[in-house]
Amino acid sequence: MANHALLNNIEHRHLRIDSRHAAALGDDVMSAPTFPAEFRNVQAHYPIVFHKAADGAMQPLALFGFQQGENLFLDGERWDATYVPLAIERQPFLIGRDGDALMVHVDLDHPRVRNGGDEALFREQGGTTEYLDRISSVLRALHEGLETVPDFMAAMLDNDLIESFALDVELDDGTVNRLVGFYIVNEERLRALSGPALEALHRAGHLEAAYMVVASVARFRDLIERMNRRHVARR
Repeated sequence: MANHALLNNIEHRHLRIDSRHAAALGDDVMSAPTFPAEFRNVQAHYPIVFHKAADGAMQPLALFGFQQGENLFLDGERWDATYVPLAIERQPFLIGRDGDALMVHVDLDHPRVRNGGDEALFREQGGTTEYLDRISSVLRALHEGLETVPDFMAAMLDNDLIESFALDVELDDGTVNRLVGFYIVNEERLRALSGPALEALHRAGHLEAAYMVVASVARFRDLIERMNRRHVARR
């Protein structure tokens, strides 16, 4: 269970964070939230899909595997990609509010905290370390980026550009996996846009993001190859 606390240089001056990547540190996840300004970096490695939350809101996700608890980019204590989505990199920290101010909070029960590690948060003199400065920057970018998601998704839905999809994956050993429950951008409808609709998407910055989502579909081939390699390694 999470145990969130407002980070400060008195109570947490000796806190150390384990910044490695491993299943035991919470990285064994199928996906992570992303946002339009991150799509360019994400699509270079991961498929971008959409998932409908319980409240009906649509959320873009960077996809790491085909089933819950599966991250095909985890290789021991290494994340096998040159870009790690911000929603993963920020762990075990999160943004919280103190009145109108946004403040850094830490989950004291997160395994990255419980296990300890090499990354200090505060210097002996009380200032913040480069690591914490980086985390603060990540949290700001993530917070601001996620705030843009509703407008982007509204534009996609208003133009009827979102469609559900299912992917059947047959591996080299004959096993079949099926990915369902997600949505993608309909490329044909996107290409068919013209006039005011196309201009509105472009002016809002949504057009480029939509094409990044389309481009990311090619990364499914990489996911399948990673799953094939993992199945071979388990034999």
